Amino acid sequence: MLTGRNTCCPYNQELMSVCSAVYNRLTAIPEATIRRDIPLSQYTRFAIGGPAAILVETANPNSFVQALDAAKSCSVAHVVIGGGTNLVVADRGFNGVVLRYSARRIVQDGELLRAEAGAVLQDVVDASIAAGLKGLETMTGIPGDLGGAIYGNAGAYGRSIQEIVDHVHWTDGNQIHCFDNSACQFSYRESIFKRKKDWIVLSADLRFRDADSTELARIAGEIRTVRDAKYPPTMKCAGSIFKNLLFAQLPSAVQGQVPPKLVREGKVPSAWFLEQADVKGLRIGDIQVATYHANLIYNDGAGTAADLVKVIAECKARVRGKFGFDLEEEVQYIG
Repeated sequence: MLTGRNTCCPYNQELMSVCSAVYNRLTAIPEATIRRDIPLSQYTRFAIGGPAAILVETANPNSFVQALDAAKSCSVAHVVIGGGTNLVVADRGFNGVVLRYSARRIVQDGELLRAEAGAVLQDVVDASIAAGLKGLETMTGIPGDLGGAIYGNAGAYGRSIQEIVDHVHWTDGNQIHCFDNSACQFSYRESIFKRKKDWIVLSADLRFRDADSTELARIAGEIRTVRDAKYPPTMKCAGSIFKNLLFAQLPSAVQGQVPPKLVREGKVPSAWFLEQADVKGLRIGDIQVATYHANLIYNDGAGTAADLVKVIAECKARVRGKFGFDLEEEVQYIG
C-alpha cells in the first residue's frame, strides 16, 4: 500500500509505475480530492479494513466520470464505494484506486424526488415523509446511501426501492446514461448495477404517491423503534448478513421443514435456518453473531476482516450441513 513516502503499490515495480501514472491523472481532475493510504475502516459500518492505496472523492458527476475513466484506462484495480454499509474490506486493504461519489442533493418536483447517489438514504426517507410522499417510509433506519440502495434493491417490510424508481442516471466511465425502471432489471436484492460493477449510479428520479405526512411519520417512527432495538445505530454491523430465501427455490425436502407461518410474500427469513443451525452467540475474536438474532453479525471491539470472514463461512457451513444449500451474503467483499 501507499505509505505517504512516495511509495506506491509495493507488490512490484511495474504496478508502482501504474499507480503513479493514475495518481498523476487523478490529481489533474477538478473538484476531486485525492488521498493516499487512507484506512477504509473509516468508511465501513463494520469499522474494519486496511488502507486504500488511492482514495478519490468528488461530488461533481463529470469529475467522477473522469476519475473512473482514469482508473480504467490505466488498468489499475479500482472499486467504487458508497456509505460502506455492506462492505467487508480486507485487513490488508485495497491495492488500487477506491472511488467515492459524494453528491447528496435532494430536489422535489411534485410527486418526484430527484436525489443524487451520495444522499444518505435516511435523508431521502425524511424528505419524502416531510413532503407527504408515500413509498419509502418503510425503509426508515436502513443505513447507507441512495446509490447503494438502488445497487442492491434495498427494501424492508415487503417493500423494495424498485417500486418507486422512475429513472436512474449512471456512468460507465465514458459518459452518463439514463435507464428507466425496466432497464434496471430489478429483482429481489438485485439490479443490473450489481451485475455490471463498472456501471455506477449517479442519481435517481423517485416517483411517489401523495399521502398524509403525519401518518407516514407515524409508520416510520414505529419501524424505526423496532429497527433500532434490533440493530442499534452505534453497533458496528451491516444489518442482516444473509439474504432471505425464496420459498419456491428451496429444495422440496427443505420446504417441508419450514413452518408455514414463516413464509411471507414468498420468502423465508435466513435467520430461521441459521437458528436451526445453532449459530447464535458464535464468536471468533471480536466478531460475534448476536445472541438474539442469528442473521446479525457485529464487530464487538477490535474485530478483523479475517475473523469476520471466518464467522460468515462457519454460519454458511452449518446451514449447508443441516439443510444442504448455501446462504447468500448481502455483504460485498473488497480486497
